Amino acid sequence: MTDFKNFSVPYEIAPEYSKKVAYFSMEFAIHQPLKIYSGGLGFLSGSHLRSAYELGQNLIGIGILWKYGYYDQSRNQDQTLKPEWYEKTYSFLVDTGIKFRVTVHDVPVWVKAWYLPPDTFKSAPLFLLSTDLPENDYLSQTITHKLYDSDTAAKVAQCLLLGIGGAKLLDELNFNPDVYHLNEAHGVSSVFHLMRKFGKKEEVKKRLVFTTHTPEEAGNEKHDIHLLNKMSFFNGYSIDEVKEMVGFTGDIFNHSLAALRFARKANGVSKLHGEVSREMWKFYPNIPEITHITNSQNFKYWSDKQLYRFMENDDEAGFDDRKWYLKKRAFEIVADQTGKLFNPNVLTIVWARRFASYKRAELITRDVRRFDALMRNTKFPVQIIWAGKPYPLDYNAISVFNQLVHLSKNYPNMAVCTGYELTLSKRLKQASDIWLNNPRVPREASGTSGMTASMNGGVNFSTYDGWICEFAEHGKNSFIVPPADYSNMHAEDQDDYDFEKLYEVLENEILPLYYDDREAWRNIVQKGMKDVVGFFESNRMAKEYYEIMYNA
Repeated sequence: MTDFKNFSVPYEIAPEYSKKVAYFSMEFAIHQPLKIYSGGLGFLSGSHLRSAYELGQNLIGIGILWKYGYYDQSRNQDQTLKPEWYEKTYSFLVDTGIKFRVTVHDVPVWVKAWYLPPDTFKSAPLFLLSTDLPENDYLSQTITHKLYDSDTAAKVAQCLLLGIGGAKLLDELNFNPDVYHLNEAHGVSSVFHLMRKFGKKEEVKKRLVFTTHTPEEAGNEKHDIHLLNKMSFFNGYSIDEVKEMVGFTGDIFNHSLAALRFARKANGVSKLHGEVSREMWKFYPNIPEITHITNSQNFKYWSDKQLYRFMENDDEAGFDDRKWYLKKRAFEIVADQTGKLFNPNVLTIVWARRFASYKRAELITRDVRRFDALMRNTKFPVQIIWAGKPYPLDYNAISVFNQLVHLSKNYPNMAVCTGYELTLSKRLKQASDIWLNNPRVPREASGTSGMTASMNGGVNFSTYDGWICEFAEHGKNSFIVPPADYSNMHAEDQDDYDFEKLYEVLENEILPLYYDDREAWRNIVQKGMKDVVGFFESNRMAKEYYEIMYNA
């Protein structure tokens, strides 16, 4: 029986990872049945918890139990996107029996803690907070209904719950971490609980580290300081006290800047993102050192082990047959969703990740004639699959998704899938020969989907951004859209340039190689598989967090 009043991590701790860490994140993608994530941030934190478990680290996760998850991706009658929200229930979560109150908008709100034991999905212990309790009024219950609620007050309440609620839970558990790790700034309200607990900013700073995932200042959460004060975000501290604590002068509270001012150390999530972050914050005083730890993904969860075995045994026929089977199996899902039966012998391009404007899902389609010629090419045939979830109120991204759906009606070799969660993500990576990634440089902080594509025999084809800058060797383990001096280009010019170069590489290098020299193609696939495990596996990342952030 777990003792939740004096909680300790219930597996053997490796001596080098003995420091107690509480890891705060708004979302965790641990496994398909636990739908409390939206995209890359969750995939990253899920892999982190899996590696913490594998390495025997003294780390626990703190998150929120979202009653309706992010949303369920369904379709309208014409196949376009339809967001739906269904209540989720999880028999595998353990009721800790812990209930406590946090103050939201001057009202006490009851919070209940649920627990995901390590053995369930082979992850570090995870505690999830819920306000969906009969003791609360309806408005308070809705705080934990939808991940990233579009209502500003609801979003503030969610951040307050993760931060202050998460810090309070640690007191209830008597866990007393040596390090509070904020994965993105959603949980920054925790500092106002820790100030009450430790009394001095210096004492809080000793214990706090912060990971930023956002490469542009505009993307960092900001709110009116008076709204936050009304909502009890500052845990009883006055606006003047908060301004003095965080070093703000105006009436805008920048969550990331506050996290930086309270952290003894901070990190970006790729080498390039570390540079971008240092540049972005360099004019702000009292910022800690911003280093970088490149995001990574968990090999045990994501990789196809049989592909690796065939590769290690130099069994080329077995390797090719396994990849053919993986494609065929994934294509059954595509056929089930879209009625289109793809051919495992045809080069398959997959674009699948969170739909956001800067990721440019539609880039390859922007010249209708050029795209049409590509799709009707009989000498070098292609198949293309898209998938991903736009934010349900991001009408630009939804419009792009729907445009692709309508375009796909013209081609038997083009499909747009729904339900892009962990399971479909894994299957589409296994389906991919080419994993297409074309964000506007330098807006992708890391972009980890290509790592797991490589672990399943997909070759990355990407603009030169995020983690790719540390991984890619063009024509050896991946293909790159040749970079330019984007700093002097307008977005439209950048899109035109990248589009032209993308087609040049695809038509002149990738397609001929795939169809005319399978041995050379297999070498690129396998070098990508080896290189990704060499540095972009999350055990390396989890180890570096202890070495660079927690123990330093």
